[in-house]
Amino acid sequence: MTSLRTLGASDLEVFPLSLGGNVFGWTADRAASFAVLDAYTTAGGNFIDTADAYSAWVEGNRGGESETLIGQWLAERGNRADVVVATKVGSHPEYKGLSAATVKAAADASLRRLGTDYIDLYYTHFDDPSVPVEEIIGALDELVRAGKVRAIAASNISPERLQESLDFSDREGLARYVALQPHYNLVSRATYEGPLQEVASRSGLAAVPYFALAAGFLTGKYRPGAQVESARSGRVEEYVGSERGDRVLAALDEIAEGRGAQVATVALAWLAARPTVAAPIASARTVEQLPALLAVADLELTDAELGRLTAASA
Repeated sequence: MTSLRTLGASDLEVFPLSLGGNVFGWTADRAASFAVLDAYTTAGGNFIDTADAYSAWVEGNRGGESETLIGQWLAERGNRADVVVATKVGSHPEYKGLSAATVKAAADASLRRLGTDYIDLYYTHFDDPSVPVEEIIGALDELVRAGKVRAIAASNISPERLQESLDFSDREGLARYVALQPHYNLVSRATYEGPLQEVASRSGLAAVPYFALAAGFLTGKYRPGAQVESARSGRVEEYVGSERGDRVLAALDEIAEGRGAQVATVALAWLAARPTVAAPIASARTVEQLPALLAVADLELTDAELGRLTAASA
């Protein structure tokens, strides 16, 4: 039985791999989404990550497609109490930014789509510097007091604004961020390591990194000369064939072979072992893609293996 991890100072206990919902209603239709969700929870997973904006970027979509599918799945399976649902506010085409009115209206819209009366973990998707942290935290605190949100978190925020938000919560006795969702993986370390990680560590925040597999690069399927059919393949071009990318893949290949594991599993295991990290986020379009992700729960890398990867990715 995989041990669950507690998210910061909250009472939320989560599986060490969060299932990304960005593909639901985009590259995974209803049937495929339900199959992935079923397989993930059957394997012990309980932490689903989505956002109100998913997947507004697809022609014909309006945003909220992922939440809607997850809501339909929760209703059909009758398992709402067993799943930690994380969603985000601030990027939906109809609810842009983080003014108090927008945050509260967007939360109600998310609740309707998810078919539930509470959100377990509610992130600000992107910071909105035009709004004072007092207004943002005040609105989030109201949602917590109303029972609509269990815990709050932040994504894509500067160390300064994060610290300011935490200080305000502490000073006023209001709801306080328990988690942070940074862009962080073996080939993108600079965005998190440093001041942001220091704030998280000092403040007891759990990190739940997105792009944990660098848009698929760290699965090992994108290599010089390889043709991969994927809606997201454009995002990995900066890594393929780069000296650092090659170095990281070589280290991953060697460790994966030695451990009888998939390359993706090893990449996630490195991330899961980093300071402050509670659960990396990775998405699966098909059930076949899931085992390599789920296996992170049972793969503990040695200090030597972790050091090898850290050095290769420096």
